This record gives sequence, structure tokens and C-alpha cells, in this order.
Amino acid sequence: MQVNSAGFLESVDQNCRHAMSFLDLPEGLAERIIQCNSTYTVRFGVRLRGRMYSFIGWRSVHSEHCEPVKGGIRYASNADAETVEALAALMTSKCSLVDVPFGGSKGALKIDPREWTPRELERITRRFTQELNKRGLIGPGVNVPAPDIGTGEREMAWMMDEFRRANPTDVVNARACVTGKPLSKGGIAGRTEATGRGVQFAIQSFLRDTRTAGLDGRRDLKSASVIVQGFGNVGYHAAKFLSEEDGARITAVAERDGYVANPEGLAIEALKQHQLRTGSILCFEGAKSFAGDMTGIEQRCDVLIPAVMENAIHAENAERIKAHLVVEAANGPVTFEADKILRSRGVPILPDLYVNAGGVVVSYFEWVKNLTHIPFGLMEQRRRRERRNQTIAAALERMTGKEFPADIRDEFLEGGADRSRALRSGRRHAQHPGSHCGTDAGATGPRDLIGSGLKVLH
Repeated sequence: MQVNSAGFLESVDQNCRHAMSFLDLPEGLAERIIQCNSTYTVRFGVRLRGRMYSFIGWRSVHSEHCEPVKGGIRYASNADAETVEALAALMTSKCSLVDVPFGGSKGALKIDPREWTPRELERITRRFTQELNKRGLIGPGVNVPAPDIGTGEREMAWMMDEFRRANPTDVVNARACVTGKPLSKGGIAGRTEATGRGVQFAIQSFLRDTRTAGLDGRRDLKSASVIVQGFGNVGYHAAKFLSEEDGARITAVAERDGYVANPEGLAIEALKQHQLRTGSILCFEGAKSFAGDMTGIEQRCDVLIPAVMENAIHAENAERIKAHLVVEAANGPVTFEADKILRSRGVPILPDLYVNAGGVVVSYFEWVKNLTHIPFGLMEQRRRRERRNQTIAAALERMTGKEFPADIRDEFLEGGADRSRALRSGRRHAQHPGSHCGTDAGATGPRDLIGSGLKVLH
């Protein structure tokens, strides 16, 4: 994907200054808010393929007004310190917008992961984690990385494991040092697709609450044409949800080596399987391929979703964008100058701070789960028991024509706290060893509860 990343930090700063111009801030405060607090550069070597290779990485902390700070780590050959600082600044605003208690941070390693085997990547990732750990740039209460471009569940699992090895006295909470992990390593269901799902929700809310001339005042995406730039985790899931659940036509998908198009709509899951098999979206049977053509995002459509990297839409191509709505699924895909051009043409832009915040919201849930050591399913059990018992009581009253006995109704309908259930269970077993009779939690399912309830009513 040919993306112009030059001036990304400047563009982010311009957007921040423009936003703060509407606020009555004391002199100098706006500049202090905009600046990153610190940016650390780490250089390290790893012996691979019979020689020593040197690597350079960064971790930037934009704001520590809330701790820990939070932000992804990307593996990209074009990574640099300014890009990391810009991404960290966006992360601060994003966390504040969705009201999660994190400051903003971001990290990167200057590397093309496609050039290394999984085993080599693991060694590189573990060495990078060691360098971050030495400087206090990773930890459940200090700095919590997550996946970004070029990284995923696998890399987060390696980082978490290396942190645990380096901090044997903190193994209880060590899983919370990163988010975006596999389920087997303390991850949370839904994290992988969370950002793409958030894109879907953002578009749905926009169409439901506003009317846009270019979208003919529609309230949904049924049959709307959508172009997605980037077919990684975010772009794939956004395209999948919009096409399969909302009825949108994904008419084009653009990637770094060109784009594929079908005006009738692409089969997203089939396209993804083709990409996994061949390493490219090109030559997909269900579409026309345009190899080496970077104008995919300039084709006519109702909704354009840049979901890959920063500065994808800039001053040079903004006039050629023919979408009626631009949805920033990537971080900073529309530059400050391009933003002005699109808005002057009446093209609304849904900002990245809102659109792609689904990832950090679900990361917060994962972090909380790791720190509390309470599976979220357990916290729902009492409410489920209460709803089930209320249904059973109503069914019994309807079946018998009698009211449930008042003296036991409250105890039956109450879901039961762990302490009270444990005490009742212990008392019952003390009185009747080996017995599971009675109406007090001896029943194990709806059929048993109904049977016990009928005995009570009759």
C-alpha cells in the first residue's frame, strides 16, 4: 500500500490546535497538551541466520494523566519516531472520548514481518519486550501494549510470556501487561473483531441520527456501495459485517499491490480465504483485478472506509475522492489539508477517534478481566438465574392457577449470592449427607425446579 506518511505528526498537531481553538484555555496549555511527554528509542541485536542483526524500536508516551498508558505496537518497515508520537497523541484523545481510564501511548519496531520466519519473529519480539521491560515501558499498571499493523494475538502472547519470565514476582497480574491476546492466554472473546465491529456501529449510528444528501437520506446500508482500503483485521471485519449483516455491496477492496472490484459486490469471506492462500487479493475469481493501481479509493461509491494507514487521503488525491461519506477506520487516514478539501465539498467524515475506538474499549474489558481474575461469564450467572427463576415461577402460576407461596417466593426468585448459597449447601449436607432433595438449590435444571415448584404449590 503506497501511503504518504510524511507530515503525519504535523497533521495530527494541526487537528489538535484547530480543536483547541474552540476552547478557552490558559496561555500555553494547548501546546503542553499537544506535546508527547516522552519518546524512548531502543536499539538491540539478535543473532539470526548465522549473523547479528540490529533492530530499532520506539515507545512513546503522550499523556500520563491516567495510568496505565495504552496503545498498540506495530511492525512496519516505514516506522519512525514521529509516526509513533502522532499515534500516541491520537490514543490519548481516543481513550478520553470513550471514557476508558488510560493515557495514550504507542510503539513500533522498524521491521517487515514478512521477511522473517515465525521462529525468528518470536526471538525478535522477545528481545524487544526485554528492552521495553528494562525501561518500565510494559506492565499492567504502567504501560499496556496491544496489536497494531503487523502484529496480532501471536505477538501479544510472546510479549506477555516474556514479561512473566522477567517478572517472576508479578505472575498473578502479568497477563494484564498486554491486551489482544489469544483466549487461551487470558484474552477476551470479541477482541479480534472489535475494531471492525466498531466501524459498523459508527456507520449505523450516523445513518440513524443524520441525513446525508449523497446517501439519499437513507437510514441503513442496504444495497449501498462501499469501498474498503486495507484488508487486514479491521478492513476485513468491517467489510464482512457491513455486507453480511447490513446488506451493503463491497464494490472494491484496495491493498498495497492494487485493488479488486465487482460492482455487484464482492464475496468477502471468499476473498479473505483467497488472500490467505495466495498472499494477495489480486486474481480473485469473483472480481476484476487492477494490479499496481493505487486509485481504488478514488472510485465512485456511497461509503469509503480507509482502514490501513495514516495519510491515505491527502491534498493531492482529496479532490478525486468520489465517496459521499468517508469513515476513518485507520488512525489518521485523512490529513488536515484533505479534511478541509472534503468538507468544503460537503463530504462528511466520521473521525477515527470515534470510529476505531472499539478495539481499546474491548481491550479495557480484557485488562479488567486479567486483573480481577473473574471470568465475565461468572458475573452474569446470578442475573441469568434470577431471570430463569422468574420465568419458572410465572409458568407455575399459569399452570396451576395459584400464586407462588409468598413465604418462599423471594428466596426462590433471588439469584443467590455465593456466600449464602455456600452456607445453605453446607447446612443441607450436614443435615442430610448425600441428599440433594428440597427446593433450595437441590434442583439442577428447569425440569427439576418445575417439579419441585409443583410440589410446593400443591
